Amino acid sequence: MGQAPAGWAQTPPAASGTPTLTLAQALAAARDNSDVALARHALAGARADVLAADHAPAPVLSTKAASIDLQNGVGGGNVVTRKRIDKSIGIDWTWERGDKRALRTLAAQRALDAAQSDVQDMQTQQLQAALSAYYDLLAAQERLRETREIERGMAELDRVANLRLKAGDLARQDAARTRIESERARSDSELAELARTQAAVALAQLTARGPGLQACACDWPAQVAGPAPGGDLLTWAESRADVRAALARVQAAQAELDSAMALRKADVTIGASYDHYPGTSNRLVELRAQIPLQWGYRFEGEIGRAQAMLSAAQEALDKTRRLALLDLQSLQQQAASAAQRAAGYENGILPRAREVAQSAELAYAKGAIPLTDLLDARRTLRATALEALAARADYAKAQGNWLLRTEPQLLLP
Repeated sequence: MGQAPAGWAQTPPAASGTPTLTLAQALAAARDNSDVALARHALAGARADVLAADHAPAPVLSTKAASIDLQNGVGGGNVVTRKRIDKSIGIDWTWERGDKRALRTLAAQRALDAAQSDVQDMQTQQLQAALSAYYDLLAAQERLRETREIERGMAELDRVANLRLKAGDLARQDAARTRIESERARSDSELAELARTQAAVALAQLTARGPGLQACACDWPAQVAGPAPGGDLLTWAESRADVRAALARVQAAQAELDSAMALRKADVTIGASYDHYPGTSNRLVELRAQIPLQWGYRFEGEIGRAQAMLSAAQEALDKTRRLALLDLQSLQQQAASAAQRAAGYENGILPRAREVAQSAELAYAKGAIPLTDLLDARRTLRATALEALAARADYAKAQGNWLLRTEPQLLLP
């Protein structure tokens, strides 16, 4: 499991100046696309939440003017030093009890951990989507090449059939069959061209590139091999970013519950002020303390909601773990099945179909078989070649998605 399968090596574009995209370039672009950027913005917001949570209540500065005698007046002189007005300036500060600041910060920090894992999970999702879109484009290109070759072959057969028809060497019905097959081949090429265009657009959306993309054939896996035996699926599932994010949210919910429980420890507000009251004293000091009286309510609502959020987060974690393990099992089975199917076409079905087609071409050239048998052999070869191409693309996507979930370093540049 320590080396990448042959054929996954990243190769530069075939020719400069052409819009050819390698798999490495597609993955690098998808890892930083718009969806990942949105997740990073959420991460920046979570980082700011930590700063907002990790500070003590700000002290409050207050001033007042009191004991202003509206009946007898306040006397003459300077309003600050002589007039009979009780002036004061003071400061109050709230002492948070029950480790409220630490718990508040812990909850924000765990939410930040979840946001970081969300970014990594989004990157993995975009990498999987880009890899699938890349091989869809590569398969569409190969399919277009195959259909165009078939179209050229049928056009040549139609041309020869028309010559033989004019020479009286071929029945009109056989000539009509070749014309129909030629037109069908041309229609298949048009559909293949449309499919290639759509595949290029799908890849462009994931990589933020222009629609005129071309995948590099050098990125086909050089050999077909299923997932290597061994590997602990449970360990891989626990290390996935979505599971780590769900675990961090459980920890954040626990911190929120602890913070709600801490509300039962009432905070104390302490303060002091300096008073200046001409005629009585120019230096008066006031000390004060305030504490809320929790009579009839012990924050049952806040605690109940925090407990519900913790239960929901735990349920989400259990579901995420279960789905992650099932996803890995599915990816492993898909990779093994796709490898077996691709190998079957590559090593057996497709070579035999080519041999049959070549034999039919030779026999028809010698007049040993009728035209219908030749057309049937060509149809079989065309269908088999396209099925083999689909099996090859399915294997490339299945094996790539398996590696992205288990050993991404083998694929990423």
